[in-house]
Amino acid sequence: MSDRLSNTFAALADPTRRAILARLASGEASVKELAQPFDMTPPAITKHLKVLERSGLIARSRDAQKRPCRLKAKPLKEAVDWLERYRELWEERLDRLDEYLQELQAQTQSQSQTKAHEQSSSDAHAQPSSTSKKKEEPSHESGKKHHR
Repeated sequence: MSDRLSNTFAALADPTRRAILARLASGEASVKELAQPFDMTPPAITKHLKVLERSGLIARSRDAQKRPCRLKAKPLKEAVDWLERYRELWEERLDRLDEYLQELQAQTQSQSQTKAHEQSSSDAHAQPSSTSKKKEEPSHESGKKHHR
């Protein structure tokens, strides 16, 4: 299966081949119909079709003069199944990372709130009241009056 999987991914690596598969998803088509949207020579399209055929993604049959192509789903399903295992693994890892980051964020917020509360409490005890400052500071005006 691994070799077939490698062939499937290699075939899917080309945008022209992916476009051909997308067209075949809506039903059978002749080589001429598949070549129509591309600015390519018939031999170039035939090469793409051969890659798709070797990978098992399409089948070609003979119908008089035409060689209709059709999509084969099994290799795509195998590729999707393979990718799905890794998607589930990465989703689990990302979910765990998200939970960890949320815990860190909650801890950081809690620490920040504690520090802010401690700071405001110590500031309130350290600063004398505004009325006691006025009593302690001599008035400059009263000093000027005595010098006159």
